[in-house]
Amino acid sequence: MFRTLARLLDDSGFDINEFFRIHPLQLSRWLDEAWAEGGRAEWPGFETSPTGVTPEVVDRFQLPGGLLDALRSGIEIPGQFSPSPATGIGTGVALPWDHLIYAFLVESTGVAEILREVVRRYVVGEMLEAANDTTYSWVRATEELFFRDPPLFSITGTTSALRPDPLVNRRNAYWRMFGMDLPHAPPGIQGQPWKSDVGAAANLRFGEVWIELLRQVWLAFVNDSNSVGANPTDASYIAYLCQTLSEMMGMRRRAGMLAREEFGHVVTMSWFHLLLETENDVVRDLQAGAGAGGNAADRLVRIAQRVGITPPRRARELFELADRVSTVLMFIEAGRFNEPVDAELLYRSGSPQPVVRDAMNRIIDLWQSATGESIKEPGVRVVNGPPQSSAQPVRLPSAHLSVAPDAGRSSTNGSAPVRL
Repeated sequence: MFRTLARLLDDSGFDINEFFRIHPLQLSRWLDEAWAEGGRAEWPGFETSPTGVTPEVVDRFQLPGGLLDALRSGIEIPGQFSPSPATGIGTGVALPWDHLIYAFLVESTGVAEILREVVRRYVVGEMLEAANDTTYSWVRATEELFFRDPPLFSITGTTSALRPDPLVNRRNAYWRMFGMDLPHAPPGIQGQPWKSDVGAAANLRFGEVWIELLRQVWLAFVNDSNSVGANPTDASYIAYLCQTLSEMMGMRRRAGMLAREEFGHVVTMSWFHLLLETENDVVRDLQAGAGAGGNAADRLVRIAQRVGITPPRRARELFELADRVSTVLMFIEAGRFNEPVDAELLYRSGSPQPVVRDAMNRIIDLWQSATGESIKEPGVRVVNGPPQSSAQPVRLPSAHLSVAPDAGRSSTNGSAPVRL
């Protein structure tokens, strides 16, 4: 969400440092304006896709028109709420707001705990060097927007006396929607309170069905050009898996459940992700620059070292997965691949929407590397010969982390395998 706004402002002449100096009240009000418009995106060849949140749900939770207009954000960009073409899937072109899976994958990098510690050190003492005005503006906005109760009746206001901890609230949403836990232990929290009182309302089979979908699509990739021998590709089965995932997510969406939570959690992770995407003043003050060829994971490693935290070694894959899986799951949830002829778009070469096939191919590569799940092994077959193993290992070497681990203290972030 904030990544989209930053790109729109950049097109209007703002640079990223000016963005971080916007008053947090303006940013908060802009979020209510964005919610009122709803989130939509387009892929070429598809009709406009919903985010999973229906217009009725948007209308129910938005501020009444008079109150919404009484105090505008002052952030006005022509066409800012028009449907955004998702032709750049996987290139950082964000949707108006992403699927909840985006927040889950970004938070799996440990970025929330790392940047929380950065903000804490700036506001309680002088453990970090004095910074420039952009950094202090970013610190203020981060604390105001994400580490205190939001303004009354804000669309992101999902903390209260009944659920006071946003970290637990996010994990609760991930558990209910995907039946998945973050890969690192939450700091200062005993047990797993995000699972309390959930009952049977958690999609515990989501991960199993998602992995099976990736395996079946990979099997289809491998056999797409077969001209002799058996072709085990089953478009009907792939469509059935997509329909199953769609129905699981739909059950958690009934009557607008998790709508505001999804919006708020995606907003939070997009703010943290945005900081790491560029060589901005905040990154430079934290001595975390990664150069023109650097990426979000490189900068996160350097920032984490400054505060004695070790992020997961697979952060680079997780950041890239976040954008790609968000868009794919959005369309799966909307039921766009529930028919066999449409499911073929996920793997068929020469399809009218190659961006879909290309996205799935990259997701399979990244998911196997990030999680260690052996997705490609069942999909490689040789006619009249023994099965062959995939050339891709289940985990890539970690040499892309160009900075040596910090010799100082470290948290439990990333110490356990990333199991999504």
